[in-house]
Amino acid sequence: MTPSLTRYSAPLWLPGGHAQTIWPLLRTGPLPDYRRERWDTPDGDFIDLDWLPHRPGAPLVVLFHGLEGSSHSPYARSFMRRLERTGWNGVVPHFRGCSGEPNRLPRAYHSGDAEEIGWILERLACLHPTAPRFATGVSLGGNALLLWLGTRGRDACRTIDAAAAICPPVDLSAAGHSLGRGFNRVYTRHFLRTLKHNAAAKLRQHPGLFDLENMLRTTNLYEFDNLVTAPLHGFRNTDDYWHRASSKPHLKGICVPTLVLNPLNDPFLPPSFLPDHLDVSASVTLEQPAEGGHVGFVSGGWPGNLNWLPRRLVHFFTISHNS
Repeated sequence: MTPSLTRYSAPLWLPGGHAQTIWPLLRTGPLPDYRRERWDTPDGDFIDLDWLPHRPGAPLVVLFHGLEGSSHSPYARSFMRRLERTGWNGVVPHFRGCSGEPNRLPRAYHSGDAEEIGWILERLACLHPTAPRFATGVSLGGNALLLWLGTRGRDACRTIDAAAAICPPVDLSAAGHSLGRGFNRVYTRHFLRTLKHNAAAKLRQHPGLFDLENMLRTTNLYEFDNLVTAPLHGFRNTDDYWHRASSKPHLKGICVPTLVLNPLNDPFLPPSFLPDHLDVSASVTLEQPAEGGHVGFVSGGWPGNLNWLPRRLVHFFTISHNS
């Protein structure tokens, strides 16, 4: 049976938010035939973008990855392969330091980097001025995309035609504290492993940014952000960062047709902190299925596939553009 394009239901053999989050990480699938391009940034740094083979005149979809993600993440692979089969163009811009090579400046990336999102999308709009343009953000990338959409308002309509945010942690404080409790500490340890590795490399590039031993002793995202992420990106501390970078207060300012997809059993963000219709503008479509995990959305019989989410996104973008 073909799964619904607009309503997600988890397979019976994969119950629970943690299983639905972890299983897709074991189902990576083949890597698309990416072409890498490097852009110099206005502040003297660089980012790397991985492109699908170009199709002149076809719609362009931009995918902003999540925390410590990349074009190799399972959701990126499955989505880009779907775009290839659909005949669309696709690109995954990497946040700074996430493409396999350390960036130059004494900074990295963060959940509220709307300025970086805007610069990337505006440059892509100049490169593809006549094609339909859509943007998707996953988890951290979804929050940053929503923050840009909400703060830019109608100006964003000149840059993209529709957007989607998948499992965005719209309340960073709630998500950050949730990741420090119970089984969620497994995810935190996973994130901190690469965050600490990259931070140590950044410290070798720029000695004195922060204390190495204190950084290595951090045990949760609150501590790491307080020592590294917040001060490196102009925030006073973790609380200031999480407050100013959360997209939820800005959702009423969104004018671009936008899908916000948050499963109720996402371990990263308790459902009581999800937005409701009073928190968003009329341009926002909220979908909050009972299941799905954090960027999971496995479908089909054992061992499952990751086809539902890419199909849903292509369907939403097609309907939004044609309406």
